[in-house]
Amino acid sequence: MLRPAREADKEVVRLWRNHPQVRAVSLTRDEITPQMHDAWWDAVQSDDTRQVLIYVRHGVRSGVVNFFDIDHKRRSAMWGYYLDNEGLELRGETLPAWIEIQRQAVKYADAELALDTLSGEVLDQNAAVRRMNRRNGFEEIDTQEREIDGTTVIVHTIRRTHPSATRQS
Repeated sequence: MLRPAREADKEVVRLWRNHPQVRAVSLTRDEITPQMHDAWWDAVQSDDTRQVLIYVRHGVRSGVVNFFDIDHKRRSAMWGYYLDNEGLELRGETLPAWIEIQRQAVKYADAELALDTLSGEVLDQNAAVRRMNRRNGFEEIDTQEREIDGTTVIVHTIRRTHPSATRQS
């Protein structure tokens, strides 16, 4: 289940984002300080082009989904997500949670946000996520080289177009 993030979720979202495995596949790898996170959190709360959702698995907070650059007129948005790697690993639920969070996010984008286009970015090295993206209807539409922490990496832009959007053309 996905639900809106609440104030009580703020610190756990920061802790999940700072997990070494999450940082290793992020486009920004700096550790997020409490002050940086507070500023981001406050900005998100008053920004109607963003939604932060908590993924709840078996009654336990297990991940976060970020929708941003939401454009209701164009029916498009960007997105990203990450999991409570440590907690899910301890419960032996990492793989099913990883599959489920992406499926739920896509359903939310379709049903709740009424998006025609959902885009994101993924590192070339993150082969497992790239395969999951393809299974959920995302296409890699662009590839760029970027510098992250002094290293050149390959970043793929992904896009999923809702099937009804192609019929409206």
